[in-house]
Order: sequence, then structure tokens, then C-alpha cells
Amino acid sequence: MPRSRKITKKITPTDPVYNSRLVAKLINKTMHDGKKSVASGQIYRALEILKAKNPEADPSKTLEQALNTIAPKMEVRPRRVGGASYQVPIEVRGDRKTHLAMKWLLEAARSRSNKEFHTFAEKLAVEVQDAINGVGSAIKKRDTIHKMAESNRAFAHLRW
Repeated sequence: MPRSRKITKKITPTDPVYNSRLVAKLINKTMHDGKKSVASGQIYRALEILKAKNPEADPSKTLEQALNTIAPKMEVRPRRVGGASYQVPIEVRGDRKTHLAMKWLLEAARSRSNKEFHTFAEKLAVEVQDAINGVGSAIKKRDTIHKMAESNRAFAHLRW
């Protein structure tokens, strides 16, 4: 059944503290079971830790810089041609870039050791710092995706 009208994309409202859509989206992605106040508390604590480590830098800009570093430029998508499935490298759109960067950042922060860092806010702050410095699990994930896209470059002509 064809749609009668074009679907408009919902725009996430900015968060009240940093007035940033990026921080608001990160809060929404961190949230579990609809507990937004818990998620926002964790994100704001992580940003306060970043502010304490580097007082002259704006923490929301630091977060944005980290997400831009993590964001992938290329990824592979499977494409069936003549009974065979090929991994075709394609460029990543802007919205998907930020989504993947946030997802990888949160996964990397959650997978950090509880012995070394006691709260999620500490883990996230350290992972953001690592991303800016070009190290960490999220950066490794991005590099793996880029390597896969590079190794399957021969199938780029199958792009649709």
C-alpha cells in the first residue's frame, strides 16, 4: 500500500544543560527501560568529569569531537548477485554516522572493567578521552569496519 504523504523526520529537542542535540541523543541512547533521569545524570556526570580534566574546553564540544573521530566513513552492506552474496563497500550517511559512533562509544564504555572504573560516567569519560587520542575500543571498531570496506573495494562496482 503506497503512502499518501512523505514521512517527516522527528527532530530531537536540545538538552536543557548544554543546549545540544548531540548530548540529548546520547542521553536517549543511554536510557534503559525509559529511565531518562538516570541516563541524563550519567551523561552529565561524565561531561563534568571531562570538564574537570580539561577546564578550558567545553565538554559538549569535546564529546562532538570524539564522536566525529569515531564515526565511520565507509561500511559494507551485503548484496546478492547471481546466487552469491558480496560485501559491497558504501559511504555512510550523516545520521547513520552519528548513530554508529554513539552506539560504539556506549558499547565500549559498558565493556570497560568495573574494577578500574566504578561508575558508568567514569567509563564514558575515559572512553571519550581515548577516542579523542585515537585509541580505545570504539576506534578499534571503526578501524575494523574501514579495513573490511577496503578489502572488499573490488566489489564497489556493485553499489546500488
